Amino acid sequence: MKNKEKAFLDLIEQHKGIIHKISKMYMDAPDDQQDLMQEIIYQLWKSYDSFHGQSSFSTWMYRVALNTAIVFLKKEKRQLPTTDTIPEHLPMEDSGHATKELQLAHFYKAVQKLERLEKALVFYHLENYSHREIAENLGITEVNARTKLNRAKHKLKELIKQQGYEF
Repeated sequence: MKNKEKAFLDLIEQHKGIIHKISKMYMDAPDDQQDLMQEIIYQLWKSYDSFHGQSSFSTWMYRVALNTAIVFLKKEKRQLPTTDTIPEHLPMEDSGHATKELQLAHFYKAVQKLERLEKALVFYHLENYSHREIAENLGITEVNARTKLNRAKHKLKELIKQQGYEF
C-alpha cells in the first residue's frame, strides 16, 4: 500500500465517528446510511489532494462530509424516508444502555426531520464547535448561527415531544 493511501486510511479510521454521525443524521435506513458513508469516503478520497493542512483534518472532513450528504440527498431526490415508529426491539442487556439507545433513536428520528442547514448546525453544536466556528464553516454570520441554532434546538425538542418522548 502506498504511503498516501495508508495515511488517508489512518485518518479515516481516526475520524470515522464523524462519518457515522453525519450518515445517521441524514439517512434513516441502515442501507442508505451505508451508501452515504461510502459516498462520503469516496468524496474524501477524491478531494484528498486538495487538503493542504490549512485547517485540521477533522474540520476539512466535516465540510466534505456535510456537503456530500447534502448533494447525496439532492442527487438521489430522497425525501428522508422516516418511519413513524421507533424500533421496539432495542437491546435490553442493561436498562441504562437500552435507555440511551432509545434516546438516540428518538433524537436521530427528530434530526432527520430538520432542514439541511439545521442538521449541519446541530451537528457542529454536538461536536462542540463555537458559534464563530459554526458561522465560518457554514458561511453565515455568528449572530445568524446563534439564532438559527437556538431555533433548530427548539424545533428538535418539539419534534421529540411529538414522538411522545421527553428527555
